[in-house]
Amino acid sequence: MIELYTAGTPNGHKISIALEEMGLPYNVHALDLSALEQKEPEYLAINPNGRIPAIIDKDNDDFVVFESGAILLYLAEKTGKFLPADPKARSKVIQWLMFQMGGVGPMMGQANVFYRYFPEKIPAAIERYQNEGRRLFEVMDGQLAKHAYLAGEDYTIADMATWPWVRIHEWSGVDITGLNNLQRWIDELAARPACIRGLEVPAKTETSDEEKAKQTSKMVTR
Repeated sequence: MIELYTAGTPNGHKISIALEEMGLPYNVHALDLSALEQKEPEYLAINPNGRIPAIIDKDNDDFVVFESGAILLYLAEKTGKFLPADPKARSKVIQWLMFQMGGVGPMMGQANVFYRYFPEKIPAAIERYQNEGRRLFEVMDGQLAKHAYLAGEDYTIADMATWPWVRIHEWSGVDITGLNNLQRWIDELAARPACIRGLEVPAKTETSDEEKAKQTSKMVTR
């Protein structure tokens, strides 16, 4: 059994989607980010960085994993799913996973902050992060013109990591007009039953996607 500490944000959804895709049983511990529950001592004992998500693997001596990319790698290795064994194919998946961790997440997160929530509108900052988000999406569109998924012809943890961020592009003010391959990929993943279920974790409330994105903007977005 996996104990999942999460919230309804793109980073949290990466892991709930992965758990659903991999068929692993898990318990959900929903943290209220607006109440700073992620900064409480009990949670800091699990993740000293004080951010979601984190997991505890009860079947592996209560082993703790934090950082969403590290969790995805751990779960893929645990199950033998969505991460190839071949060294070159495996490297391609990890490269695109790092593309999300170092690029898409941080840029989209900063776009959220400056476009939606920063008390002063700073056009140069808004333009900088939206333009970089668009540039990264163009990179993805080019890759998806050649392959069904980010790392090749198979759906992997790289897709699970990236899709929750790309799907909220409108909220971040990043236009994807003309990126038809990217749109095809967004729509295809949106129809996957495990992705649909993963977006419902934590359980649905009256919180909108916009509010979830607002909560996300308070976090380090990786």
